[in-house]
Amino acid sequence: MSWQAYLPLIARGAWTSVQLSLWALFIAFLLGLATAGAKLSGRPAAIFVARLYTTLIRGVPDLVLMLLLFYGIQRGLNWLTDLCGVELIQINPFAAGVMTLGFIYGAYFAETFRGAFTSVDCGQREAATSFGMTPSQSFRLVTFPLMMRFALPGISNNWQVLVKSTALVSIIGLSDVVKAAVDAGKGTYHVLLFMLLAAGLYLFWASLSGILLRQLSRRYSLGIRVAGL
Repeated sequence: MSWQAYLPLIARGAWTSVQLSLWALFIAFLLGLATAGAKLSGRPAAIFVARLYTTLIRGVPDLVLMLLLFYGIQRGLNWLTDLCGVELIQINPFAAGVMTLGFIYGAYFAETFRGAFTSVDCGQREAATSFGMTPSQSFRLVTFPLMMRFALPGISNNWQVLVKSTALVSIIGLSDVVKAAVDAGKGTYHVLLFMLLAAGLYLFWASLSGILLRQLSRRYSLGIRVAGL
């Protein structure tokens, strides 16, 4: 079979990787906000859990964490289904990839958001309170837009690493662009060609998203003077 015949497979794998990275970003963003809020809550129990989570993630390699989470959850489901006497539940590789990547990078986003939140002048929050805003309104309308200006550089860096880490999901059986490239290389004996193609697709996706993030950063910076913050 010619190498051109494998291009649709590569395209499907690339689209899977794009979807995986975006969904994982969504999970990591929410988990990062929640963890940063826990660290700044002043509640000892919440602070302890948040610190334990971020320390664990930063101290264990991503590949090891992915294998632990995937096979650990699958083993737990097997035990639960045996206990309940129901049919075995197999974890969907795409859902597993989204959850594991989101869980891993939620810890890195948490540190980004925590630093950004502390960079916002407390007078801004006090002014929102004096105008009668509730805590949720103050965060949504005042604190969040201001903190995003400080968080976007860190978000951009974490996003670039997250995109590259999607390559790891091929080890749990997901047909992403890396697995598609490996299969195409084995089928045509042009492994180098398809690996270069996969690398080019990752570079294109990371570069495009980097441009979009820079545009977003400029938008959040409009009308904000550094000296005033």
